[in-house]
Amino acid sequence: MDSFKNLMNHLTTFLRNLSSSWSKSRTHSTIILLVTIALIFFFSASDTSPTTTTNTTNLTSGLHSAATFISSLPSMLSSNTHLVYNSSGTCSVTAKGQECHQNVTETGEVGNDISSCDIFDGQWIADGFGPLYLPGSCPFIDDSFNCFNNGRTDSGYLKLRWKPHGCHIPRFDGLKMLEMLRGKRVVFVGDSLNRNMWESLVCALRASLYNKSRVFEASGRRQFRTQGFYSFRFKDYRCSIDFIKSPFLVQEWKIADKAGTRREMLRLDMIQGSSRKYHDADIIIFNTEVKQLICWEMSFFSNNYFQEGNHVYTRLEVADAYTRALKTWAQWVDSHVNPRRTRVFFRGYSASHFNDWRFCFCDIGRGGQWQSGGNCDGETEPITNETHLAPYPWMMSILESVIAEMKTPVFYLNVTRMTDYRKDGHPSIFRPAKAHNTGRNPGMIQDCSHWCLPGVPDTWNELLFATLLTSHHSSIN
Repeated sequence: MDSFKNLMNHLTTFLRNLSSSWSKSRTHSTIILLVTIALIFFFSASDTSPTTTTNTTNLTSGLHSAATFISSLPSMLSSNTHLVYNSSGTCSVTAKGQECHQNVTETGEVGNDISSCDIFDGQWIADGFGPLYLPGSCPFIDDSFNCFNNGRTDSGYLKLRWKPHGCHIPRFDGLKMLEMLRGKRVVFVGDSLNRNMWESLVCALRASLYNKSRVFEASGRRQFRTQGFYSFRFKDYRCSIDFIKSPFLVQEWKIADKAGTRREMLRLDMIQGSSRKYHDADIIIFNTEVKQLICWEMSFFSNNYFQEGNHVYTRLEVADAYTRALKTWAQWVDSHVNPRRTRVFFRGYSASHFNDWRFCFCDIGRGGQWQSGGNCDGETEPITNETHLAPYPWMMSILESVIAEMKTPVFYLNVTRMTDYRKDGHPSIFRPAKAHNTGRNPGMIQDCSHWCLPGVPDTWNELLFATLLTSHHSSIN
């Protein structure tokens, strides 16, 4: 009888500590209920034999230890300490409640850790945690990016994480990011590589939610290549993650020549008309890849393709056209975006890995082949020797000089070098069935420009999250 009373006293202490530590969590309240039911079942199944006394004594001892541990939780959970990745790239957590395993480095506020270093200067390291969402788990990935569903079976490219030199970046926390985005609108503006990043972010945020039906595309679409505007709504957070197609940022249009043939033109002095749809968004992530312009230069379509005002250039160098287009974009941002409301990002050049530089990723005219040569299949490891990396692209120097002259603060997501390492991350032959036959053949079209999802763009969003987290901590402090 004494052992039974002792047991009940410890059970009462255990449940009181458990309840006070986790009183705000419905999940943990459920745990309390289950523990109580289990103990009731234990007593109902017991008899008055000596074995019962022994079991009761053992259970009393266990509950005493559990009660002692639980009682220490409030001080742990109330701490503002953030635990992040250490220099070896092993596991990390925050004190919010995610689980930590080993070799954790305590660095204080996350923002203070990354604000003083270049988070884009680093290396890829092995990561035991795996991708932000499981391959094949997100229904919002375009077929052309869904390497897992298209038959890619190796997984090494999913087990790498970007580690900056000299600082640590926090692991992506979808719920924390959604809280930062509550009531806000995020817009990706650019080409198909920005669509790559947009789909990655939608899937990473969706994976953090228990009720995934609360995420939906406003128009109900499941493929995102044909239209110029898409919007994912996270209903419980009253936020949206949008994509607006604008490959060059400046205006594309078609005009009829003297023979009545309609041809494409690029107005270097006019921002694309869709800009009115996003100028007042809370966060805008721009990009434009110069690859398409280079492809036009390599084709006969580059003649009479660029226009400013009423003047049509018979011939214009791509570097000049790229500079003019970026300056038009910069002037529009400075004139139409309120920096007190809107944060502006520009994602830099994403490396391609065709084995022949002459093969570019573009659509050269209506009758031309989409990327008619080059390959990257069979690549399962990133580049590890820096001497094998490509020279820093000339177009990024142009972009950096344009951004430096702007009045509006622009955060430059300089992913160029980090993507140059990742020759293993492209869809290559793992594209939709309609685009290739089973197995590799000499005429196969490969994609060595976009990225598999899950994959490299998840890291871009992890760095976006780290940047937003830094500014969030700064605003609180």
